[in-house]
Amino acid sequence: MTQPIISIIIPVFNEAAIIQTAIERLKDNQDVEVIIVDGGSQDRSVELVLAMGVSFAERGRWGDGENKLKLMIASEPGRAYQMNAGAAIAKGDILLFLHADTQLPANYQSLILETLSSSQVIAGAFELAIDSQTKSFRLIETMVNLRSRLLSLPYGDQAIFLKKSTFDKLGGYPNLAIMEDFELIERLKSHGKIVIASAAVLTSPRRWQKLGVWQTTAINQLIILGYYLGISPTKLRNFYRQIGRNKKF
Repeated sequence: MTQPIISIIIPVFNEAAIIQTAIERLKDNQDVEVIIVDGGSQDRSVELVLAMGVSFAERGRWGDGENKLKLMIASEPGRAYQMNAGAAIAKGDILLFLHADTQLPANYQSLILETLSSSQVIAGAFELAIDSQTKSFRLIETMVNLRSRLLSLPYGDQAIFLKKSTFDKLGGYPNLAIMEDFELIERLKSHGKIVIASAAVLTSPRRWQKLGVWQTTAINQLIILGYYLGISPTKLRNFYRQIGRNKKF
C-alpha cells in the first residue's frame, strides 16, 4: 500500500534568520513535500530558500516538478492567502500548515496518519511546547493544551493538519486579516472531530517575548473576544499591530 504524501505548507514573511533551519529539519523526510510560500519578504528569505536547492514557481510553473522542496511567491500578502496558495499547488494527500518558527515532533508523520485514520476525525493538531526555560511558559502551555483538548480548538502554531480533499471541500482558509485558523477550526468542528495528537510541537517564544508573556496573552484574549463581538478582522489586526509599534524595547 502506497504511503500517503504529506504536503507541509510554510507561510513566510521576513524569516531570513530561521528559514534555512526550518527547511533543513524537513528536507530529508520521506513521503513529504515542503512548500514555502513567501508573502513579499523584504529581507533575504527568498534568496536563502533558493540557496538550498528549492524549486522556484514562476507564474504557476515549476522549474523541477519532481523536487519535494518548492518556493512560491504569493501574489497577495496575508497568511491565509499564502496558505491557500500553497494548498492549491500541493500534491500531497494530507496538508500540514506549519509556522517557520515551529518544530514538529520526530514521529509527526506516523502520528498524523494515525490521527486521520478514523472516519470520525476531520482534522488534527499537536500539543504546544514553548522553547524557553522561563517558568511562566509552562502555565501558557498548560492553558493552551487544556483549551485544545477540552474545546477542540487548536491554533495555527500547533501545526493544524487535515486531508487535502477536506480542505478543498470547505474552501480552505477564510481570507481574513486575522483569526483565519480560528475560523477554519470552527468550520471543521461542524463536520467531525478535531483530535490533538499525543506529542508536542516546539515553538519559539518570540511572539510572547516581544510584548511580554502576560501582555501577549491578554491581547490574544481581547482579540478573540472582539472577534466574537463582531469587530472586523481588519480592525483587530490593526489593533494588534499598533500595540506592537507602541512597544518600547
